[in-house]
Amino acid sequence: MSDMITADLVDLDLSADTKEAAARALAERMVALGRVTDLDGFLADVAAREAQMPTGLDGGIGIPHCRSAHVTEPTLAFGRSAAGIDFGAPDGPADLIFLIAAPAGADDAHLTILSSLARQLMNAEFTDALRSVGAADTAAALIRGDRAPADVTPEDTAVAPEAASSGAAAAGTPEPADAGAADAAAPASAPGTGSVPDEPAGQRPFRIVAVTSCPTGIAHTYMAAESLENAGREAGAEVVVETQGSAGFTRLDPAVIAAADGVIFAHDVPVRDKDRFAGKPTVDVGVKAGINRPGELITEVRQKAAHGEVTSAAPAGTPVERSGDSREGYATKLRKWLMSGVSYMVPFVAAGGLLIALGFAIGGYKINKAPSVMDHFVWTQGDSWGALLFQIGGVAFAFLVPVLAGYIAYGMADRPGLVPGFVGGSIALTINAGFLGGLAAGLIAGGVVMAIQRVRIPAALRGIMPVVVIPLISSAIVGFLMFVVIGKPIASAQKGMTDWLNGLTGANAVLLGGLLGLMMCFDLGGPVNKVAYTFATAGIAVADPSDSAMKIMAAVMAAGMVPPLAMALATTVRGKLFTQTERENGKAAWVLGASFISEGAIPFAAADPLRVIPSAMVGGALTGALSMTFGATLRAPHGGIFVVPLIGNPFFYLIAVAAGVCVTAALVVVLKGMRRPVAGATAGDTAAGPATAARETEQAVAA
Repeated sequence: MSDMITADLVDLDLSADTKEAAARALAERMVALGRVTDLDGFLADVAAREAQMPTGLDGGIGIPHCRSAHVTEPTLAFGRSAAGIDFGAPDGPADLIFLIAAPAGADDAHLTILSSLARQLMNAEFTDALRSVGAADTAAALIRGDRAPADVTPEDTAVAPEAASSGAAAAGTPEPADAGAADAAAPASAPGTGSVPDEPAGQRPFRIVAVTSCPTGIAHTYMAAESLENAGREAGAEVVVETQGSAGFTRLDPAVIAAADGVIFAHDVPVRDKDRFAGKPTVDVGVKAGINRPGELITEVRQKAAHGEVTSAAPAGTPVERSGDSREGYATKLRKWLMSGVSYMVPFVAAGGLLIALGFAIGGYKINKAPSVMDHFVWTQGDSWGALLFQIGGVAFAFLVPVLAGYIAYGMADRPGLVPGFVGGSIALTINAGFLGGLAAGLIAGGVVMAIQRVRIPAALRGIMPVVVIPLISSAIVGFLMFVVIGKPIASAQKGMTDWLNGLTGANAVLLGGLLGLMMCFDLGGPVNKVAYTFATAGIAVADPSDSAMKIMAAVMAAGMVPPLAMALATTVRGKLFTQTERENGKAAWVLGASFISEGAIPFAAADPLRVIPSAMVGGALTGALSMTFGATLRAPHGGIFVVPLIGNPFFYLIAVAAGVCVTAALVVVLKGMRRPVAGATAGDTAAGPATAARETEQAVAA
């Protein structure tokens, strides 16, 4: 680690009072050494990682980290705060802050070194030495491993009394067992060795296999592993951990898994090959639980083993459950199942739709009548290239409904749901049940697979269940229901909805445009926004969409561009009403809004939801209504201003967008101008952060 941290990357008197300020102070040291090329870009990546899960740990440790394209080489910076900084740990603020910067393509060797540091942070002797050290070069040597904690001399510990007392109070972690005792109590088998003692269960320690993983796979993955192993030694249990980190992972030997008495999953991303652990008592928690309360997890898995509780042959937990709480209500799960399908469908929509739109732009409106390019393609003719793009886009569009149905079922039942989901979605296309048929097919497929998985299966048959039995039975049931029972009613409903849309004119069309525009701006990329967007894209997902469907698509995209563009305009004309951070976000919002990325307004909405969201909804509704009034049409499902040449009536379309942007920006400026001034939110403000945003939100509520 000699090249990862030097004395120049150590700040023993970190004065920051927020995690954002701490990350900036440490990142500036990286920039000064040429380790980070873009400070703001890197900090945005750090903040995105922090938004996934707070990086504060029990014992007074904060470990913000990320992979970033703005990092030139793996780098570690260390800061020590006398006052403590809140990183979201349950036991209070952190006084030891480690900022880990990994390049987007960091190699395994560097990541392995960083994982060793993460494990060291579970060692109280190591953290105590860092709290007492008084010289930056000594701290860097400790972190690199050049000096052992026991070698820190009194001269090295010339640290202010308040810093030492703060660290001692924050530590709160028990001293580790003697090194010799720890070695003696180490697991008898390591991953991949297969050396499993053959003594009877009553004469050997309780055996646990564990898997740890986190979104970045740099720090928490390995800290949880170390914490579980230490707790296992204290509890007299053998714990062998498979760390599924960024540097890849080595699978536990099947013999080690077979000999285990229980399983612990401490993860925030799906466990790979989870079915290897089926049939054993299992505790399934987030990775931070593995770090903060490993003893409780070991006790819990022992209790489950004593009661004979085991997991089924199917992996415990579906993709939706792994992204939230498996005890969520049915309505919440239903929304997540549907959004799972939509999220996988959207890339097909964007790619296929843009290819079709480009085909029309190059080959003209009759390109949909062109013969197959397999039979007729002339390299020098524009029409041939237009036909090629159109036909590729048509193939991509043909996947929309099957992908929607397949991944709804996947969200419900994991991989076993994919086959019946795709089969049901394809049948929906065959019988002209369209988008509604895909929704129904996905839900039915997922429900059928979930029902099959609840059936108790003899151990001898478990191996063929996911690859033979479940796909066979579930596909047959879904196919029967779609072809014979519900397919025709759904197809009739789909046709009725299409006919109704085609018949919308005048005031009805304007009201629909306003409603869709309002939905697009309600949650800025959330479920309501996605419902409106999916409704629009489903209408154009055919070879020859109706004029009404293309008007709806135009209204939806126009409204979705309004919130970020309006925030960009507002920060430009009345910058003093916004913090420095918001003004910087406003610069990026110009590009995001122009590209039809509604999420560009999220930072503004999060800081001041009571003013920003209603204003955006008003502007979006106005834009949607005007777009319908002007009769603008759009065949491309994405692209923002970059597909204006493909828009019907483009001048008035842009007028509609501009009107909504101006109205939203004006409302935001007026509403923000009515509140009491926020201290520090001036044109020279350079230290705005979450604390400022929180004050603004509180004042918005008060106002």
